[in-house]
Amino acid sequence: MRMTDLQRCEVRPGRLVEWTLDPATVDRAADLPDDSRRPAYVQESHVRTARSVRADGLFMPTWLGTAFDIPGAVDLDVLQDALRNWTLRHETLRSGFRWAGDEMRRFTFDAEAVSLRREVVGDFPDADELVQRLQDRFDAVADALNWPNFLYTAVVRQDCTSVYLAFDHSNVDSYSLQRIPAEIHELYAAGLEGRAVERTPISSYIDFCESERADADRIDGTHAIVDRWREFIKRCGGKLPEFPVDPGLDPAARMPTQKLMEERLVDADAAAAFEAYCRPFGGTLVGVLAATSLIAHEISGQPVYRTIVPFHTRVKSQWLDSVGWYVGGAPIEVPAARARDFESALHCVRGELRANRSLARMPIARVLRLLGSEFRPTSPDLYSIVSFVDARGIVGSGRWTELKAYGLVRVSYGDKACAWVNRLHEGLRFAGRYPDTDVAAKNMRLYVERLRETVVAVARHGAHAGGGSEVPRPRRVDTVSVGAFGTAGTVET
Repeated sequence: MRMTDLQRCEVRPGRLVEWTLDPATVDRAADLPDDSRRPAYVQESHVRTARSVRADGLFMPTWLGTAFDIPGAVDLDVLQDALRNWTLRHETLRSGFRWAGDEMRRFTFDAEAVSLRREVVGDFPDADELVQRLQDRFDAVADALNWPNFLYTAVVRQDCTSVYLAFDHSNVDSYSLQRIPAEIHELYAAGLEGRAVERTPISSYIDFCESERADADRIDGTHAIVDRWREFIKRCGGKLPEFPVDPGLDPAARMPTQKLMEERLVDADAAAAFEAYCRPFGGTLVGVLAATSLIAHEISGQPVYRTIVPFHTRVKSQWLDSVGWYVGGAPIEVPAARARDFESALHCVRGELRANRSLARMPIARVLRLLGSEFRPTSPDLYSIVSFVDARGIVGSGRWTELKAYGLVRVSYGDKACAWVNRLHEGLRFAGRYPDTDVAAKNMRLYVERLRETVVAVARHGAHAGGGSEVPRPRRVDTVSVGAFGTAGTVET
C-alpha cells in the first residue's frame, strides 16, 4: 500500500468514533506481575530514545498506522468485535513496559482480560479539522511512553466507513500494517454473517523478542559481527551513514521539523521491465540501491555509497502472520566511482548484500551497545535508509486502491532523510521524509527525478535491447561552488 501521512490519505467528513482499551483493564496493569520475556533490543532502543528526547523538552511523535474503507453502512458492534478479535490475535498489543530504576520490564495481559470501550466523539463536517483531530489523538495515545500505545478510530458515513488505526512503532512494522485491512475485513464479514473465522494460533512477537534477545546476548565485543560493524562505522567517520544528499542543516540549531514527499515513481509496465532487467542480480531492491549509489556519486561526488539496508527478520514461517517490529539492518558499501555503468553497480550491490545480509539478524542496538565509547550518537534520528518492499503478494493488496488503503507514517522531527520505495500492482511508489529546509527539498527532488530517470532508462533498455551492459549512468552533472547541494551544488551539462 502507499506509505503516506494523514494529510494525503483522502480523509473525508463524517462521524468520528474511537476505541480504546477499557479503563478498567488499564487500571489493572499496575498489579500485573513482570513478564520474564524481555523487550527486543529495537523496542528498548526506541523507548529509551523517546524518553531521552522527552527529557530534553522535545515531543517527537513516531507512530505508524493504516487506513482503509469498509463499503456500505457499518454495524459498529460488529466492527468493535472484529477489532477486539484482531487485537487478541497479537500478544504484543496487550503487553507493555514499565521502569524499575533504569531497567525496562514487560507486563502482559491474558487475552480474556482485554476489552474495548467505544466513544462517539462527534460529527466533523470539515476534513481538515478531522485530520487535525486524528493526528492530535494519535500523537497523544500511540506514544512510546504510554500504555496502551495504540488507538482505533472510524469515520462513519452512510455509504462507507473509513477506519484509521495507529500504533507506537514498538508494536508494528510496515509488513504488519499492510496485512491489517484484509484481516479486519475478514473478521467483520464473518461477524455480519454470524460465523467464526477458523485460524491457527498466531505466533507471538513477544516470544520472538525473547528468542532474538537471547541470541544477541550470546555475543560480546570481540565477535566477528561487531568487528564488521566497527570497521563500517569507522569508514563512515565514526557515525552511522547519512542520506547521500545535503540536508542543508544548521549544526547549531535544534532538531528540525520534517516534511514528507510521496508520489508515483513509475507505472506498472516500467516497474516490471526494471525488475526483469535487475532479476539476475537480485531484483528491484538491488536495482534501486545500484541507482542510488550512482546518483549519489553524480550529484555529491561521493566515491563510495554507504548505507544500512533494512531487512525483515521473519526468517521462520511461524512469524509471517505475527504483528511486530521484525526489522534488522545490514551495512553495505558500494564503490560507485569505480562502477563503469549501471550493470557494474548491480554487480557491486549484489556482492555486498550477499556478504552482509546475515548481519541484519543481529540487532543494531545490541551492536552499538557493545561498541560502547567507540560509537557516540549525535542525534536520536540515528541513520538514513533506502528501503524497498514488494507488497503485491500481501493478502488483499489487489483491493487497496478500491478500499483507499494506506500505510500511515507520522512525520514530525528528524535530521536524517529516509526513502521508501514500494512495488504495488500499479507500479513503483516513492515516499521520503527529510528535514524541512529549502536545500533538503531541492536535493530530495533532484534525487527522486534522477531515480525515476534511471529506472525508466533501464526499463526501456531491457525492453528494447534484451539486456546487456550498455544501460547508461544517470545524467552527468558538474559541481559548482554553490547551489542546491550547498558547498557542492550541481548544474546539468
